[in-house]
Amino acid sequence: MNIVAFERAKQGTGASRRLRNSGRTPGIIYGGDTQPQAIEVDHNGLWHTLKKEAFHSSVLDMDLGGQTVKVVLRNVQYHPYKQQVLHIDFQRVDAKTKLHLKVPVHFVGADESAAVKVDHCTVNVVVNELDVTCMPSDLPEFISVDLSELKKGATLHLKDVKFPRGVTPVTRGSQNNPALVSMVAPVIVVEAPVVAAAPAKGKGKGKK
Repeated sequence: MNIVAFERAKQGTGASRRLRNSGRTPGIIYGGDTQPQAIEVDHNGLWHTLKKEAFHSSVLDMDLGGQTVKVVLRNVQYHPYKQQVLHIDFQRVDAKTKLHLKVPVHFVGADESAAVKVDHCTVNVVVNELDVTCMPSDLPEFISVDLSELKKGATLHLKDVKFPRGVTPVTRGSQNNPALVSMVAPVIVVEAPVVAAAPAKGKGKGKK
C-alpha cells in the first residue's frame, strides 16, 4: 500500500493546530539509523485509508520528498468526538530486521462446523488480532484460522493455530497459550407448565 507524506518544517502545538485546520495531519517517522522526521499527511485521504485493515498490518511505501520509504503504522491518535486524526506515527522498516506487529485474525469455516450446523452454537471470539514477529518480507496481511472442525463446547487456543512460514507469535508471561475463540452452546429455556387455579368455593352460586 502507498501513502504520500510531506516534510513538516514547523512544529509545536500552535503549528499542529494550524496544520489540522488546513486539512493536514501532523505525524512522525522514527526508527532505523536516521533521526526522527516530522511529516504531514492529507487528512481526508488518510481518514479513508485508515478504514482499510491492510493499512494497519502491511509494510507501506511512503512517498516522501520524491523518495520511497518503507514504513509500518505504529500509532494513531484520534479526536475524542470529532471524525479527525490528530497525529500519526510510522516506523521505518529495515529489510534485514524483524518486525514486531499486531496482525488481524480472520476466523473462517465456522458455518461448516458441527458446532454451528448441528448444535447451533454461537462463535465467541476472544481475540481478533495477534502479536507476531517476522521479517518484513514475511509479514502477513492477516492470519486465517479454520474453525470448520470445531465441535460443541470446543475452545481453540493459540497453539492450535498454524502460522505462515517465518511468522512467530509473541506471548507474555504465563499467557503462553491464550484462548482465541470458543463455541458456546445455546441456552435452552425450559418453561414450567402452567397450572390452572382451582375455582374458589361458593363462587358464582346465588343466595337461597
